[in-house]
Order: sequence, then C-alpha cells, then structure tokens
Amino acid sequence: MDITIHQAYLPHDDAEAALTFYRDTLGFEVRNHVEYGGMHWITVGPAGQPDTSIVLHPPAADPGITDDERRTITEMMAKGTYAGINLATKNLDETFARLQAGDADVVQEPTDQPYGIRDCAFRDPAGNMIRIQELR
Repeated sequence: MDITIHQAYLPHDDAEAALTFYRDTLGFEVRNHVEYGGMHWITVGPAGQPDTSIVLHPPAADPGITDDERRTITEMMAKGTYAGINLATKNLDETFARLQAGDADVVQEPTDQPYGIRDCAFRDPAGNMIRIQELR
C-alpha cells in the first residue's frame, strides 16, 4: 500500500497570530491562504517537505457543529486540550532556543522521557499542543 500523510488540521482563532507563529517562529512555508466570509484557512509546511502540510482552520466553519459544540471547542482551545501535533528535529536544543526566543508559549523544556525519547512542548497561539521530539 502506498499511503502518505498529506495534510493534518489544527484549529486557529486568530489568522494573523497563526501566520506569525507558523511562518515566522517555526519557519514553515505558507503554501495557501484562503479567506472566505472573514474566516481564514492557512496551509503551511516545512521547507523540503512539499507533500506534507498543516491546514490551520477556523473550527467554527464546520456546518455540522452545534452552538454548544462551538462553545466547548472554544473552551478546550483556550485550555490547550483540543488539538496538537508532534514534530521532529535533529537538534532539539537549538530548535527550543529559537522558539523560546520567538516568544512561543513554553510548556516543557527539553526533557529525556522515561519512554526513550527526548522532547519539548509549546502551545501555538490557539492553544494547540506542539511537541517536538529529537531525532536520534
């Protein structure tokens, strides 16, 4: 079977803050930016990986979500418990220092985990958990 990961979706509640974080702080390329009715869908991805992207989307845009569900999503995003993604880097300390200098919301400094990986964690402006693991 020939299956690859093409896109993952993360919610955002502020298009400009999301752009600044993913483009300027993480250094991702902006591949698409669509605005419709005041809402923004922004596709970003790491340079050198053109086939893998993150779509930053407005969670309220889904017509199947009720008002109560929208409120729950908004509350969970504010707490940082709604969505997240795991990334990887060859140099965790350098990446951590760059993100910390860029005012990223640090959740966990680089740590050797008991389950065998070394990683750190941040939250993006929407509260999404961004874990970054060191490639060994």
